[in-house]
Amino acid sequence: MRKPIITIERQYGSGGSFIGKLAAEKLGVKFFNRQILEMTAEKCGISAEHLESAEESVPTSFLYSLLLSSNTGRSMEDSLPLSDRVFIMESNIITELAETEKSFVLVGRCGSYILEEQGCFSVYIYAPKEARIKRAIEEYGISESKAESIMKKADKRRETFFNVNTGRSWQDKEQYCLCLNSAELGDELCAEIIVNAFNEYNKQFTE
Repeated sequence: MRKPIITIERQYGSGGSFIGKLAAEKLGVKFFNRQILEMTAEKCGISAEHLESAEESVPTSFLYSLLLSSNTGRSMEDSLPLSDRVFIMESNIITELAETEKSFVLVGRCGSYILEEQGCFSVYIYAPKEARIKRAIEEYGISESKAESIMKKADKRRETFFNVNTGRSWQDKEQYCLCLNSAELGDELCAEIIVNAFNEYNKQFTE
């Protein structure tokens, strides 16, 4: 059954999280980002910081992990690396939210892939490197000497997490309903475009 959900993938420094929160406020729906990680941490009794490190490591592909687990005599979940177990737990929480919440905005965590069957409205937020570095310095408080390095590492972690767990390319814009350059449009306009496009998109299922 289709649910009115917005999922957002974003480059580091593009303002995707802030834009997603703005869109959620305009729609009057819940917003989820790091909360998913915190809910997973609470569920398994591990600190969010530890899970975040595991989430970002992504040592093996999920399918390869399944192959290994079938030959060990241990349970599948015990055989999987923590990074894969984190993805499974986060996927279960996101799926449960889709079943219990009428509508929401979700940033990151492969939401567009996990909720694809629910017909989510998927968005990709990007911006030129210079604009993202500037935001990291001015809004995130990152030092000028470290901003570019942190940006590259964050993007690499996000891309690897997405690609390994979905078998797709994070930056392939053809898989998203809407792609926006936040540097050209600005955060407020991006949020308005998402809301308007989302509402129009939903009309085809309600009329």
